[in-house]
Amino acid sequence: MVHVLTQQNSIVNHILAELRDIAVQQDRMRFRRNLERLGEIFAYEISKTLAYEPVEIETPLGIAETALLPEQPVLAAILRAGIPMHQGMLHVFDQADCAFIGAYRKTKKSGAFEIRKEYVSSVNLDNRILILIDPMLATGRTAVLTCKELLDDYTVKSLIIVSAIASEEGIAHVKAYLPQAQLWVGDIDSELTSKAYIVPGLGDAGDLAYGVKDSN
Repeated sequence: MVHVLTQQNSIVNHILAELRDIAVQQDRMRFRRNLERLGEIFAYEISKTLAYEPVEIETPLGIAETALLPEQPVLAAILRAGIPMHQGMLHVFDQADCAFIGAYRKTKKSGAFEIRKEYVSSVNLDNRILILIDPMLATGRTAVLTCKELLDDYTVKSLIIVSAIASEEGIAHVKAYLPQAQLWVGDIDSELTSKAYIVPGLGDAGDLAYGVKDSN
């Protein structure tokens, strides 16, 4: 199941436009904040799909009936680009447990690349709703590798992958290898460059948020 926020016009259009805009991107703080804002909206929209339980709340004047989440999801960020969106989602799911994954592309001399995962810090994910946050779903290989390794260790209740922008190829890859996953994306682009960057995309989210990586 794929949910695309821009299929219905909303303020998300403005946030994504600023994230893509090469002039606005020069303001690094605004770029990070826009990723946070997008994370907040994703969290709100996802919260509508979760299971709630009826509860009674004692007020100074009586009893109010409402429905609350029995347990908030686990928010997992792929470092480093996922940090701003993770923080935005944590503003909404403010009692959520968290996980952090260090995964990156290692480019070979031939120009091909492999995905390396070198760090995981996570709570127990058994019977939990897991939300993986990866701002750019390009080939989809990072998300699939990360999720498959987590699923080898834990039996999650449900899996949700959140990205600001996804490529059609990346979505197809996730569907093929993680058919149980729900995908929530801001927008979908059709192309990838030879180096697997999304076109038109927005560039390198991690570099724009935190500075250009040293290639050494």
